[in-house]
Amino acid sequence: MGLVCVWLLSAIAVVAQTPAADDGAWVGRIRHDHPRMFFTRETWPDIVARTKGSPAASAALKNLIRAADSYPTNPVCLHTERVFTPPSQPIVNTRDWGGEAAKCALAWRFTGERKYLEKAKTMLRVSAAAYREAYANGREVHWYSTNRILAFSAYDWIHEALTDDERRSIIVPLVEHADETNDFNRRIIRRNGGGWQTGFYGVQSLWWYSGLAAHGDGFCDALARKHLVKGRERFVKLLEYRADIAGDDGGLSSGVPDYSMGAYPWSHFNFLHTWLSATGENLAFKYPSLALFPNWIWWNRIETGNPTRPHAFGFGDDQHQSLWLSCRSLYEHMTQYAHFFRDADPDAARLAATLCALAPNRELARTWPMYPFLFAASDVKPFTAEEVTARRLGARHFSALGQFFLRSGRQPDSTYCLYTAGSKTTMHKHWDENNFVIFRHGPLALDSGSRGNETDTNLRYYYAQTVAHNCVLVHKPGEEMPYHWGLGSDEPEAKVNHGGQFEGAGDVLAFETTPAYTYIASDAARVYRGKCKAVIRQFVHVQPNVFVVYDRVDATSPDYRTEWLLHMQNEPQVEGLRTRADCDGGRLFCETLLPADGRIAKVGGPGREFWASGKNWELDPKFVAQAAKTAKVDGIGPYFGNWRIEVTPRENTGEHRFLHILTAAESSESGGVQAVRLNAGDCDGVRLEMRGKGTMEVHFRRAGMAGGVIVQNGQTRALTEKVQPQSGIVGL
Repeated sequence: MGLVCVWLLSAIAVVAQTPAADDGAWVGRIRHDHPRMFFTRETWPDIVARTKGSPAASAALKNLIRAADSYPTNPVCLHTERVFTPPSQPIVNTRDWGGEAAKCALAWRFTGERKYLEKAKTMLRVSAAAYREAYANGREVHWYSTNRILAFSAYDWIHEALTDDERRSIIVPLVEHADETNDFNRRIIRRNGGGWQTGFYGVQSLWWYSGLAAHGDGFCDALARKHLVKGRERFVKLLEYRADIAGDDGGLSSGVPDYSMGAYPWSHFNFLHTWLSATGENLAFKYPSLALFPNWIWWNRIETGNPTRPHAFGFGDDQHQSLWLSCRSLYEHMTQYAHFFRDADPDAARLAATLCALAPNRELARTWPMYPFLFAASDVKPFTAEEVTARRLGARHFSALGQFFLRSGRQPDSTYCLYTAGSKTTMHKHWDENNFVIFRHGPLALDSGSRGNETDTNLRYYYAQTVAHNCVLVHKPGEEMPYHWGLGSDEPEAKVNHGGQFEGAGDVLAFETTPAYTYIASDAARVYRGKCKAVIRQFVHVQPNVFVVYDRVDATSPDYRTEWLLHMQNEPQVEGLRTRADCDGGRLFCETLLPADGRIAKVGGPGREFWASGKNWELDPKFVAQAAKTAKVDGIGPYFGNWRIEVTPRENTGEHRFLHILTAAESSESGGVQAVRLNAGDCDGVRLEMRGKGTMEVHFRRAGMAGGVIVQNGQTRALTEKVQPQSGIVGL
């Protein structure tokens, strides 16, 4: 799904580390008979009975048998030949039959018909041979390990019907292939070596399934044990890492919904399933924080009026086409969470059930054919509308992911915001610390550019860079470009960082949410790598739709030019220090109060949409054409962010203060909130006329620790200097 990334290189390095001590005592708990992957001899009758009594499972079985009937009796594998292409260039996947073999194996178990057994055996043999041939020719089979995991599962499911010679002919080449996939001294084009900090759907995930399938069969026991032990070690690290990222809030290894709501959950759920079937133990009780993932999905939702099709914020490596929240696998994933965690965390399971009810489909078999048959009918009750309303909260901080979700409500015309700071994981994240995205009816302040095709240089030299986000740029002459995955460029503009950040995360200094406002303070100085002593952003969301943004930038040299950025989809109207931009029925007003003598420049339009370092990093025309077709069908988008404003001080002094007031309004409104700049003592501030709600003053310290005060209708309250703790499924 992506190219060879920085995170892949670090993940590959993990393989070379000395494995943790493991006395192997747990190996004795692995059951000796087959099947033991996803179900067992004891649980299979329950699956059969449940399938007969479930209309959904019965329909899934009919579809499975129909598919198995359609498969050839003499399957042929394709695309195993040697390829001559850079490692970053996509290649055609090997056409194997591992997934089909699993379906045929299941069809045989359900029906007892030998034709399905024979198809499964043949498919496994030709697939194993194709895997070995592809590696002999230096090419990967597939970016995902899915079909190969299913091949090992199919062998396990038909094991009892095979002779010893048949077992040996199938399992030995499969295990030998799994072994060669993890030889990272060997050059394999497009190998996904991502480790447990990633989605873990590449070749490192194979060893657990290889070892479990072959364990104790007497054909390659030493190799199988090596795979079993190392495979378990990796998956335990995966669970520990994901549990740490989830903390007491929720989330997975990436803050990008397309990934965390796509293939990422498969890895931990398939391990939980197979550990349970092989040992009888439900590991979910050891990792209860994983149950909180539905909480993160809930806060990612931007309601549109169609509950099955919410919008998303476009965080990180999102495509930025129609900005739909990834919901294709929502029902599948939430069913798993409700299944495993119903007793470990009943509230989280109820939220998973709530999200199931909002899913656009009831599909369980799209990728893994056994899923429809593994789950008993759930009696987990979704939250009621009254319960959801009673738990309303204005903001939620997912600390490990470095994401703050803010909102005025959960209606299509509500105001939504995502603020980024302090992430512990950089998986598919951009150089966007202190960034914000504002949404009302459509994206009013957005992240620009797009992932596009994997051969687009926009991906690497614009879209992931700080210039594509609503951040501050600090230009150091001759500064090198930070690496992000994607196709490289030899052009001179590709060597220069356009005032942006580098790897790592900033520091969250403060967070508090109240019924009247939410306040965030963060310092991103460390990710500007020596250019700044401080890049502190203080961000206040005044309910329901006003944002006060105060930035303190203290550069290490007065020669470093500083710019404040705001991206929008359509061309803005700029009058003096006031900016207005429309999108999809929403209107954003932005007033620059500091610098008082600042200059506002518009950048964008045809040929300059993605301008950085003296070049427009254009998207591939084929991708743009495809995005236009999608937009025509959807009636919205694409949201590539064709314009931005740059606010710059008239003089470079090294120390700059920016103060902006943004109002997310209806497109019919003629102006934003009335704002008056205040300059009192050691603070910069603003007085807001809140349209029938009185006045609010916000004062920020000009130097020293981030902080200040809020004065609302005569009542003064200090801006917090702490991070408000939050935990569990609260504040829906």
